[in-house]
Amino acid sequence: MNTDRKARWAVRQSALPTVVRPCPDCSGTRHRPSGKIRVNANGKLLDVWLLLSCAGCDRTSKVPVHERVHVSTLEPARREAYENNDPSVVWELTMSAALAAKNGYRLDWTGTWAVESRMPLYALDDPTPLTVLVGFEVPAPVRVERLLMLGLGLSRTEVRRMVGDGRIRLPLALDAKAHRDFELTLHGPGSVDAVNAERSKRAGERPGAAHVDLSRIGPPATSRQEPRSVSAGA
Repeated sequence: MNTDRKARWAVRQSALPTVVRPCPDCSGTRHRPSGKIRVNANGKLLDVWLLLSCAGCDRTSKVPVHERVHVSTLEPARREAYENNDPSVVWELTMSAALAAKNGYRLDWTGTWAVESRMPLYALDDPTPLTVLVGFEVPAPVRVERLLMLGLGLSRTEVRRMVGDGRIRLPLALDAKAHRDFELTLHGPGSVDAVNAERSKRAGERPGAAHVDLSRIGPPATSRQEPRSVSAGA
């Protein structure tokens, strides 16, 4: 296998997830971070809360981060970040699955991520397999099928057909949700058709099943394409 045939995709964050939990003042269930963290000191004990704002009525609510912890248990830099509403810490707390589980709410990652795909500078109908390295820069659970649609610029039907034909080899199911780095392999018509023809011959069947043309994906061999970023949308 030619190990030089590789491409890299990056799943990047475009927005913070929505916190989903009931609002006591209205029928809304969607909350966004207010950008603030509240710290309350009672002697040597501290309470720390992440402040949320209801998308429906703007009511402020608190998410407990630390409750009655001794001041010595927090690093000075961390405590200062809480007191100064450090934006990076607000983002960290808002995205924390552990904090969500602890406080009984869920995170909605819809529309918060985008795929930047770096396709190779040659045609994808080359029979040599192409390895795609998918890297996650955000802990969003991304449905594999949706990721392929955005990364390859294909319809759901085309993606499913290519998986069924063996043109796309995956370590996960199409309907699985990935949040960690993984690799997939794209096979050109030549490599897969040869295997299918041999299988048909052995089974006494007539080869020639229709396949999706991989040359539709990405730029022609003579063109150079800059990395493209595609939003996940819904």
